[in-house]
Amino acid sequence: MCACGPRTAPSPRTRSAAPARRSSPRWPSRWAGCSVAERAPRVAVLGASGFAGALAARLLHRHPYFELGEITARAEAGMRLDELYPHHRVPVELTDPDLDRIGRDHDVAIVGYPHGASSEAVAALHAHGLVVLDLSADFRLQDDAVYREWYGDVHVAPDLFGTAVYGLPEIHRDALREVRDGGRLIAGPGCFPTATILALAPLARAGLLQDVIVDAKTGVSGAGRKLARTTHYVDVSENVHAYGVAGHRHQPEIRQELGALGMDGAVQPVFVPHLVPVDQGELVSAYVRAPRDVTAAEVADLFREAYEGEAFVELTTAEPGMRDVQASNHARIRTHVDPRSGHVLVFATIDNLWKGTSSQAVQSLNVAVGRPEDEGLRG
Repeated sequence: MCACGPRTAPSPRTRSAAPARRSSPRWPSRWAGCSVAERAPRVAVLGASGFAGALAARLLHRHPYFELGEITARAEAGMRLDELYPHHRVPVELTDPDLDRIGRDHDVAIVGYPHGASSEAVAALHAHGLVVLDLSADFRLQDDAVYREWYGDVHVAPDLFGTAVYGLPEIHRDALREVRDGGRLIAGPGCFPTATILALAPLARAGLLQDVIVDAKTGVSGAGRKLARTTHYVDVSENVHAYGVAGHRHQPEIRQELGALGMDGAVQPVFVPHLVPVDQGELVSAYVRAPRDVTAAEVADLFREAYEGEAFVELTTAEPGMRDVQASNHARIRTHVDPRSGHVLVFATIDNLWKGTSSQAVQSLNVAVGRPEDEGLRG
């Protein structure tokens, strides 16, 4: 899940050891020639009591193609999700996770466990032949040394590390289309990286990122459900504060993806997040010094070319705000070139729980199975 805010989280352990890995994923043969009426892929959501998992369950429950299967939670097992989150209106009982049962009865799994707790479940379900989309950071990075530097541990599933497709469809659409037949994982991006990468990708491709400062604001839901002093109402209300100043775990993710798009390896973006007193929403303000002079028209053309035809990226001439995209899968982006300093300014806003996490997961699954990308996400 997206750990934007300061947090600590328990590490739920899976109960079942992973079965022997099948030589190939089962789902291409199971789905071959299937129409919607004949065979809807069944999707389990693990960790559905958290904000991200609950929203994923809601979106799948209403999805016209996917079938919502089991939704799991440990402490809340036996409750219905609409008792825990009445506004989601999902009258489905939460169950205690049994990986073997889920592996037998489902085609896809979304895993909404905290960072460090997902790998074991992901590996077990992937070994069953499911396509797995992980909302944690466990499979986002490609470099093992970078993972150990930022997360401090040897990866629990080394055979799968580095194999996941980064689930940002606007950037990795072609790779996502190969997930089903290749049996690969999908690593759901962090919410800050989602907004930051969308804000800077056109400049990275054009070689225009020389010095980068990213000032990011996020709502309290990014910290998850676990109670903490830093997200207590009294501390958050009427207050704004920076955190992760010494280093935020989304930094290597941002650098990895922008580097793959063309950012020079010597560039080290400065990234500072701030917690603001709103429930959900995210605003990224990026300040870029380019290696040469650029015009506002040139920058506008780069963004228009990059996002023309994208269902969920809106380019605007007005300053975007969090409320513009709340409870939607949309990103709104505005660019500006400051005539005095020459800096390129880019502002991007998303809903951290939707485009930053759960609705983007559904968007990625739509792409992976060949459905319309906006199916179940319109409106």
